[in-house]
Amino acid sequence: MIRSASPRVRPLLILPALIALSACGGGGEKATKNGRGNQGPAQVGFVVVQPTSVAQTADLAARVVAFQQSEVRPQVAGIIRKRYFTEGTLVRAGQTLYQIDPRLYRAQANEATANLNSARANAEATRVRADRYRPLAEIEAVSRQDYTDAAAQARQAAAAVEQSRAQLETARVNLSFTNVPAPITGRIGRSYFTEGALVTTNQTDPLAVIQRLEPIFVDIQQSAADLLALRRELASGGVVPASASVRLKLEDGSDYGQTGRVEFAEVMVNAQTGTVTLRARFPNPQGMLLPGMFVRAQFAQAIDRQAILVPQQAVKRDPKGQATVFIVGPNDTAVQKVVQADRAQGEFWVVTGGLNPGDKVITQGTANLRPNAKIKPVPANTPQRIQARPAGEQPSAPAKAG
Repeated sequence: MIRSASPRVRPLLILPALIALSACGGGGEKATKNGRGNQGPAQVGFVVVQPTSVAQTADLAARVVAFQQSEVRPQVAGIIRKRYFTEGTLVRAGQTLYQIDPRLYRAQANEATANLNSARANAEATRVRADRYRPLAEIEAVSRQDYTDAAAQARQAAAAVEQSRAQLETARVNLSFTNVPAPITGRIGRSYFTEGALVTTNQTDPLAVIQRLEPIFVDIQQSAADLLALRRELASGGVVPASASVRLKLEDGSDYGQTGRVEFAEVMVNAQTGTVTLRARFPNPQGMLLPGMFVRAQFAQAIDRQAILVPQQAVKRDPKGQATVFIVGPNDTAVQKVVQADRAQGEFWVVTGGLNPGDKVITQGTANLRPNAKIKPVPANTPQRIQARPAGEQPSAPAKAG
């Protein structure tokens, strides 16, 4: 049976344990001083920035519009007897698309032809009568009034001939309108009227719609405020105009292989959306772009010749949302600067203010960097050097509790 130690013996047993723990704690403090406490300033990587020419690119919503569009409408009323095209195919300008019942208009043309022949016969008779009265009136065999009346009737008959000729021309034109032609060359859609349908000259719906898709237009919407800011920059001389080349990103996220050009900008602002329409022209040989399709247009509107490109990992945001960077300051200290970085280009932020040419912007080692902290700056991507230990020295291990 083991008896418990008396109360007088317990303090003697606890004292050695406290001494051992004290020794372990002193060893840990020494290890700390020999470890991280002797590492010195943090090593950071920097890049030297210089002004460069940077394109001011725009990524805007756009919509595809047909290069030409024509609604096929009847110019005479009647019953559609035949349709001569296949829906969705390519039709040529002047190609007959529909035939309207021509019988009524052919009869009108025949009637106008007969009226013209009658007018010609009457004009010939009145002309001969006036010619006969002329010498008789000179010798006073007939009165001067009779000759005047005969000459007037001859002129009226000649005018009637011209009227009849015009009516015949109108009848022939109406007869030709019974064959409805294609106004332009393009791809025709579905037919809104079938054979046997009655069509009129004042109807609301067209017979069909033809659209020319090669080339094709893309209407780009840009806010009036952005366009105004761009024009002010161009007027100040800080930026210069860029080429009007445009690239497209389709609805599925893929790039359209062809490149287009901006042709003009509207001279008015849409009152409902506050945007200005810019129209670009694109080749469309494969018919990939269809009217009504929504796309994204990417193009450079101007070139800033004094911008600075800074790697994105160097730019941070403070609680106010301002962009900040660390640069190498005097005596190898980290200096924080507020910069103007409103847009990105690839892997860089485009900085338009806050930096000077030749500044050393810290791009590596910024995770725990604080303003005015001592640093060891080296060019970015410099490999970190690890000093070799003296021969026989073993790496220090963390002290264990005794």
